[in-house]
Amino acid sequence: MTRMQANLVLLLAAAIWGGGFVAQSVAMDKIGPFWFVGLRFAIAALAVLPFALAEQKRIGSKPTMRQMGSFVLVGTALFGGAITQQIGLVTTTVTNSSFLTGLYVVFVPVISILLFQRFPHWIIWPVALMALVGIFLLSGGNLQAISTGDLWSILCAVFWALQIVLAGHFVSGSGRPLALSATQFATCAILAIALGLAFEPLTLAAVQGSLAEILYVGLVSSGLAFVLQVIGQRYTTAPQAAIFLSSEALFGAFFGALLLGETLPASGYAGCALIFAAMLVVELVPELLKRRSTPRLAD
Repeated sequence: MTRMQANLVLLLAAAIWGGGFVAQSVAMDKIGPFWFVGLRFAIAALAVLPFALAEQKRIGSKPTMRQMGSFVLVGTALFGGAITQQIGLVTTTVTNSSFLTGLYVVFVPVISILLFQRFPHWIIWPVALMALVGIFLLSGGNLQAISTGDLWSILCAVFWALQIVLAGHFVSGSGRPLALSATQFATCAILAIALGLAFEPLTLAAVQGSLAEILYVGLVSSGLAFVLQVIGQRYTTAPQAAIFLSSEALFGAFFGALLLGETLPASGYAGCALIFAAMLVVELVPELLKRRSTPRLAD
């Protein structure tokens, strides 16, 4: 898979997540965040497990204990991102949540440097800022007073950034994207269900009322999209992946308008253009610079 194909796979994952954002918001009226996250990722783990076992058979060996430990670490970061996003949605607006979650486009290159001393291509920094401004305009060009939900959303962005960086690092080292996916889903489900049992009541009516949303985000937003993310990140860098995944906000606005009747503010069109431009720049500029430098090296 080429880097361009990998980035298109990440774009597809972002589109699926954009649709899932609508389901996540709707479900919060019927079920608590811990049970919602736990059930969605339990379904995702069961859906991916047969494919992970087939991957193991193809490779001819089980993941090592070290690899399993690293996959659990990714799952812990995934749990942090998923649960803080859901908790934030209870007490903040979708507008604020979508913008603040998008902060991960800036956090990803910083975490990559801090954890692995991987310095991104210089173009990542202006492009990350471009994408962040695009998300801000897409959300309406304003941010209400910081609330508790907003603080949860900022923390969510840190966890998502950590998950993106760790997933890219460990899938490259293991070559087992499906084993990583199944393990991170199971880890996230176990942690969320355990906390749900401790802190949230659950009724059959709540599950039935949110079943459609749980199945969609479990099978599609989680089972499919996160697998696509892990596969795509085998062939591109974490900072570039973050730029393409940030288009989730663009698709979220589209599906919000299509399914919930939400309207896109005038500034939102400029935001869409900026996000789209950011994806083009991060894809094309490094390649163009590389081609320009090649003749000089040949001389």
